Amino acid sequence: MSNISIKKYHQFGNLFNYIKITLLVSFAAYSMNYAQIQDKNKYNLRVIDTEQAYKELIQKNSSNNLVDIKKLIPSLKLDIRYAGKNNFLHEQVYNYAKAFLRLPAAAALKKVQKELQKMGLGLKIFDAYRPYRATVKFYDKVKDTQYVASPWSGSRHNRGCAVDLTIISLKTGKELSMPTEFDSFRETAHSDYLNLSSEQIKNRDLLIGVMAKYGFENLPTEWWHYDFKDWGKYDIMDLSFEQLEGIK
Repeated sequence: MSNISIKKYHQFGNLFNYIKITLLVSFAAYSMNYAQIQDKNKYNLRVIDTEQAYKELIQKNSSNNLVDIKKLIPSLKLDIRYAGKNNFLHEQVYNYAKAFLRLPAAAALKKVQKELQKMGLGLKIFDAYRPYRATVKFYDKVKDTQYVASPWSGSRHNRGCAVDLTIISLKTGKELSMPTEFDSFRETAHSDYLNLSSEQIKNRDLLIGVMAKYGFENLPTEWWHYDFKDWGKYDIMDLSFEQLEGIK
């Protein structure tokens, strides 16, 4: 074979390898895009529902960690309503009475508790992180997005950035008087409702004020519900409490 023929052969071989590599890269990119599309559920919502995906989020940013707030703040009282039947569904939704929040939200809640303790008061938690499947269940029962989140948008609870709570007296352990019970769908539960006793208004305003001081915004239709700032940065999650407990 002449030197010219050998040169052309190598040129053709290099061209063939270039085309092959280009096709492989294009196919890989297509596969990744296709996988991302497949990750979305029937409501076109991306939901983190595997332990591996959750671990990868934490590796990228430790603030994605869902913290057991009772372990971080032992003085908190828990009354996780969806771990029993004392809720608007009258059904048990969670297998365990646990409360999780993203690390920055949990750290901020610890500051709230510390400030309230100076007044002889503390927090009682009704709900915090809520797996996405529970939000779907709530919507299927209620079909009213004024009071429950929609499956196509998800809840801030699903992002680990919302908490339902009230204030208790540390001396007696009893809840302070508030406008309504937890999970009331009545107008009385709205945060601007004024046909209440002065004590109820004072207690509600105290809770709203101290939570706001540390980055929690009240939901206007629910005096007990608070969203942590920057909630939009976090993914919607559908890991059970059991799965979170098992992740080291």
